[in-house]
Amino acid sequence: MYRVKSITPTADRDSLVLDEKQLDLIRTFGRRIPYPKGQIIFAAGDIADRAYFIEEGLVKIYRLDHEGRKITVGTIRNQGELMGLAETLCSGERTCFAEAISDVVIVKLTKDDFRQILAKDNELAIKVASLLGVRMREAEAMVHELVCRQVPGRLALLLLKIGERYGVQAKDGTLINLRLTHEEIASMIGATRQTVTQTLNLFKKEKSIDLKGRMIEILDPEKLKQWTTS
Repeated sequence: MYRVKSITPTADRDSLVLDEKQLDLIRTFGRRIPYPKGQIIFAAGDIADRAYFIEEGLVKIYRLDHEGRKITVGTIRNQGELMGLAETLCSGERTCFAEAISDVVIVKLTKDDFRQILAKDNELAIKVASLLGVRMREAEAMVHELVCRQVPGRLALLLLKIGERYGVQAKDGTLINLRLTHEEIASMIGATRQTVTQTLNLFKKEKSIDLKGRMIEILDPEKLKQWTTS
């Protein structure tokens, strides 16, 4: 059984659990496709006629700014999550890109099959509606963070979030089990790569984190939390 772990309230998290019956429906109607790391799963401008279930791996959702830089929107989509839903349900063109940031396996559903599944399973339809509502809240929170927090606060908050979601216990703290470049991190918080590098070095100097190549280890989450309130 899969759980979507990006939501903190327990009620929200429980409402997004897909049971085995629902997973079987998705797998029966869908087509299982592997994507290597770095491959685009869908792109801005594509006709939104598919919904996607992530069987394995991690996917980032982003847009391009006027200079062609990637701006991450929403959180990283992980194993057990549906994606590409809103545009598929309302039709039209994609406005974002979905890119595999690890090797992934996707179950791809046509729009008609996806709607047929929702008609067959009312509980799944409610879960999809709940998921869309949660993602809207996340998007609103992201806008608030960009407006109200400086880069150190936004970066500290991001590290705490992905540490909670993808962290593994290490000898001295929590190791973030994602190999993100500074450019990718910058796209998630609306900053430049240079500013992210400088801020990570600042966090390292105060011993709130340690840098292990492209891996980040959170040593003192309390120090990071102080940045989110300043």
